[in-house]
Amino acid sequence: SANKEMIVFINQDTLLNKYEYAKDVTKTMQDKGKTAQNDLGGRQQTFQREVAEYQKSATTMPADQRQTTEQRLQREQQDLQGYQQNATAQFQNEQAAEAGKVYDKIADFVKGYAKEKGYKLVLMYSKANPTVLYGDQSMDVTADVIKKLNNAYTKDKK
Repeated sequence: SANKEMIVFINQDTLLNKYEYAKDVTKTMQDKGKTAQNDLGGRQQTFQREVAEYQKSATTMPADQRQTTEQRLQREQQDLQGYQQNATAQFQNEQAAEAGKVYDKIADFVKGYAKEKGYKLVLMYSKANPTVLYGDQSMDVTADVIKKLNNAYTKDKK
C-alpha cells in the first residue's frame, strides 16, 4: 500500500509451519528423537530380559553367585539410567541449538527486510506468547516474509 506502515508483525506459528528450513529442522529433530527412543527401548528390553533370566534361575543359584549377579544388574541399571539422562540432555541441547539457528536466520533476514521496506518495528505474534493482541491485516507481513525466506533457503540448499 502507498501509506507506509512503520510497525508490522509476523505470525510466528504460520512462519514456523511454512518456512521450509524450520520444517526441515523439525523433521530432522523428530527423526533423531525417534532413533534415540528406539535405541533406549532396545537397551531397556535387553536389561529387562537379563533381570527376568536371573529371577528364573535365582532360586537354584548359590548365595555368592546370586549376590554378584544382583550387584552386576544393579550396576547395569545405573549405567542405563546414566545413559538415558545423557542422551536426553544431549538431545535437548541439540534441539535448543537448532531452534537458535532458525531464530537467527529469521532475525537476520527480518533486519534486512525492515531496512529495505522502511519499517521501524517488526513484532512477532504467536498464540503461546501473544505480545500482539490485535494487528490490522495491512500490518501483517507474514506471507511475504515466508516467500522470501523460502526463496533464500532454496538457493542455500543448491
